[in-house]
Amino acid sequence: MSEQNQKPKAIDPESTHLLKEVACGRPLTTCCWDPQGRYLLFGAEDFDLHRYDLQADTVQPLSHHDSWVRAIACTPDGSSVISGGYDGRLVWWPLSDQEPKHERSVDAHTGWIRAVVISPDAQTVATCGNDRLVKLWDVATGELKSSLSGHEHHVYNIGFHPTGSFLYSCDLHGHIMQWDLAPDSEGRGEELLRAEGLHIYDKSFRADIGGARTMVVHPEGDLLALGGITKVTNAFAGVGHAVMILVNLRTGEVQQTCIPQSPPNGSTWGTAYHPDGFWITAVGGSGGGWFYFWNGREEHESFKLKLKSEARAMAMSPDGRSLAVGHADRHLRMYALYEESGK
Repeated sequence: MSEQNQKPKAIDPESTHLLKEVACGRPLTTCCWDPQGRYLLFGAEDFDLHRYDLQADTVQPLSHHDSWVRAIACTPDGSSVISGGYDGRLVWWPLSDQEPKHERSVDAHTGWIRAVVISPDAQTVATCGNDRLVKLWDVATGELKSSLSGHEHHVYNIGFHPTGSFLYSCDLHGHIMQWDLAPDSEGRGEELLRAEGLHIYDKSFRADIGGARTMVVHPEGDLLALGGITKVTNAFAGVGHAVMILVNLRTGEVQQTCIPQSPPNGSTWGTAYHPDGFWITAVGGSGGGWFYFWNGREEHESFKLKLKSEARAMAMSPDGRSLAVGHADRHLRMYALYEESGK
């Protein structure tokens, strides 16, 4: 049987291995897969959005932001990518053009944009940022649909319910809001709960540290996964334990707090739910970079893997067979979730 016709190898977290490394001039800040699997998009501290063509093995910088690109989202059909930066700017790009030029630019937030997500029906793009607002935009026109206020602190992350009926947001202090997106609700929001493990005020440095650095809603819509830092002992240096908190959206309560068995200093910067029934988190900080795999029922991980450098972002491929990680050591790396060839 030819290699091309061979049956794909089974998913096995314990066989996770490095597939590819792509060098960048500056540390990376975020990454995202094209839904069609043609490109990887990533942001870096050079102010550019970068498009990596997997088949051609080439990287193309796309310039329009005046600060770091912190968030990226692609439309489900792969026609457009929308980037959000620390300049508060939201930018639309034609993903497949040979030389992509920005199609539209909106001054979306006062201060940093921290997250950008697109609704399941691909009609709405949601953003959040340091102005304590969550905003909804028309994907096709870039027009503002709604500005949702209710948070008293910087909004760190957002996520749509799979039905598109609700939007969830989490701020610096761990307050989680649920926004009703039904046509007659007028964007009504209520606090679901406060995830206390995602915030601390460091009295020594007089500084808050916390927030959801990553957020994922389970495909069945019953769980909300939030990643960040907990048990902080030094807010200035970011010394604390990486954590994933699972919130039961039916009860509005924390269902599970997942901390590595030998927790490294750092934060959880990426989270994904795999169709085979497990969670994956990527960690970065002074304790290095790690993958952790969780079954969602136990406090500690089922498997872990040391990475070459601290992770700053993670995204799972559309087919669930690979992970992309943006690293602090100026590399984008791709990892396979199956046995390495030749073994």
